Amino acid sequence: MVSGKDNLPPYFNINPAEAAAKLSDPIDTARFAKAAAFATKGRQDLARRGYAPDGKKRLRRFSTWEICKFLIPVAPAHFRRVLKKYPELPQGVGEGNSKWFSLEDVLALRAHFAAEGAQDREYQPWRPEGLPAKIVAVSNFKGGTSKTTTTAHLAMSAALDGYKVLVIDLDSQGSLTSIMGGDVQDEWSTAFPLMAKDYAQAVLAENSVREASGDTPLPFDETLTEALNVTARDIIQETHWPNIDLLGAQLNLYWAEFQIPVWRMGLRSWPLWDALTNALTNENIVDDYDIIFLDTPPALGYLTINALAAADILLVPLGASFLEFDSTGRFFDMLYSTFASVEEGENAARRRDGLPEVKFEWDAVRALITRFDAGQQTDLANVIQAYFGDFMTTYRQDMTAMVGQAGEQVNGIYEADYREFNRDTYVRGRETFDRTWAEVKEIIVGTWWRDLEDLKAEQMNTEANDG
Repeated sequence: MVSGKDNLPPYFNINPAEAAAKLSDPIDTARFAKAAAFATKGRQDLARRGYAPDGKKRLRRFSTWEICKFLIPVAPAHFRRVLKKYPELPQGVGEGNSKWFSLEDVLALRAHFAAEGAQDREYQPWRPEGLPAKIVAVSNFKGGTSKTTTTAHLAMSAALDGYKVLVIDLDSQGSLTSIMGGDVQDEWSTAFPLMAKDYAQAVLAENSVREASGDTPLPFDETLTEALNVTARDIIQETHWPNIDLLGAQLNLYWAEFQIPVWRMGLRSWPLWDALTNALTNENIVDDYDIIFLDTPPALGYLTINALAAADILLVPLGASFLEFDSTGRFFDMLYSTFASVEEGENAARRRDGLPEVKFEWDAVRALITRFDAGQQTDLANVIQAYFGDFMTTYRQDMTAMVGQAGEQVNGIYEADYREFNRDTYVRGRETFDRTWAEVKEIIVGTWWRDLEDLKAEQMNTEANDG
């Protein structure tokens, strides 16, 4: 029979002297540098598993089965007949019916079917001409809610669907940058110089006024001078996806959280929340892409505020747990407090000066349940759905073994070769993000349509007034 002592939990009867003997010497700050160096080396090693021998990330090829099932709505037999009829089209690599195609090939084949295929099928995704890209921010100030995973897979989904995509990593941890195979040496290859440039231009405008009135100009340091020479296109890099570009992040981007409020104190009239918006619109980046995804830090700091102010659509991932539900509710409360405070403060001055008032609006906001386990979380998910109502997406993003495995390899599930899985497992794992993308795409397409109708109505009113 086991004695009562042996049944005690492991935190009983700990010997203080033995516990002390297991400790190392006290930790000084230099030890953090050593740990960081080891972590950097390990991170690079893990991130580069599966890279090509030259250290570059490569996107795998896609089989005829994948193309016909997921990418182009055409039967495999007809697909093969078309390739045989048009030898100038990409023919893929491989023998017999087992052909594999690059995504560049797939995009070219999409264009062919769009021009020559059945009129009642969507070979190319709908995108209205003359309207800017839709900007989608993925944000929540609680960590671990799958913000980065969701951002990456939505970007890849959109790219596979045929859209041209830009992803902007605003999290100094740089996880999205790693997934996309980005190379970011310092803060000057991040969004930081775009923020600095916006402030620099505001200072130049202010100093021009001060010079005319004989007042002392504001200081203009080397950082601001250098930022004026940076354009967004200088720091946007291509990725291993032919239709996804990246504005990456690394640790030094966090400096922006300290520098932006200092700049704001130097020039109170500078609308700090518009810095990213101005960079994307004034340099016509919104015309270069169809969709722009923003991955934000797990905090409501100045970078997140810029992302939210720039966004047309806000996605808020959360797990089906009390803590994440509670945290997300507080996040919405902070959004209200922050942006209502900006509106109130700015508009008081604008009303005095007879200027148009500031008003923050989003086309749509959706909370998305991630890492969902239907067997254990359905009741709580239903409660969350009931309280958040129309803020919720209808689909809950399942956690599958395939999603976990792809994450371990610093890849998206679309980058995983389905031959490494049971085919049914692959289809279920892929469906997790396909269904999420379908719902997000519906929102994007719907808001584009609404914008187009509003533009037509505005043009008709203008013509009527001119007449």
